[in-house]
Amino acid sequence: MSRIGKAPIAIPSGVTIAVSDKNLITVKGPKGELTQQVDRDITVKEEDGNILVSRPTEQKKHKALHGLYRSLLHNMVIGVTEGYKSTQELVGVGYRASNNGNTLELTLGFSHQIVFVLPKEIKVTTTADKGKNPTITLESTDKQLLGQIAAKIRGFRKPEPYKGKGIKFEGEVLRRKAGKSAKK
Repeated sequence: MSRIGKAPIAIPSGVTIAVSDKNLITVKGPKGELTQQVDRDITVKEEDGNILVSRPTEQKKHKALHGLYRSLLHNMVIGVTEGYKSTQELVGVGYRASNNGNTLELTLGFSHQIVFVLPKEIKVTTTADKGKNPTITLESTDKQLLGQIAAKIRGFRKPEPYKGKGIKFEGEVLRRKAGKSAKK
């Protein structure tokens, strides 16, 4: 049995769950509303202030979907109550970031600026304190969308292994390589 799938999801106060007859789950909370289409074989019930996810058989496919949908629903509940946040640092001389609404402008050592328009579900803030690396902070209720956008931003200039220049996640530890060794 899936250990993740059989764990109930506690519904905090202020959060409402709606399960339609076509297995469309809608979670509404103080920070917004999220929807998720669930496979027709998986059943989702609201019982005693908890969400219960169950599967019909012990087939490998059903076991995998059981844990998957339980995790997705749990992420939705956390998203509409607390939200998710991702912080990235720009490491490199002359690397800058600025935002105008949901438009992110990046200067990453290329001959041109990169202008990236973010989806309306994501809020972006940029900071550039003297003596510190510029940072980009992304906030959203949707964990999947936030991770996808953060990975896309990181992909504009991945950190290189010699000096560590590029866009990295806050707290990320990079594997560094030794440079050329001088011959004697």
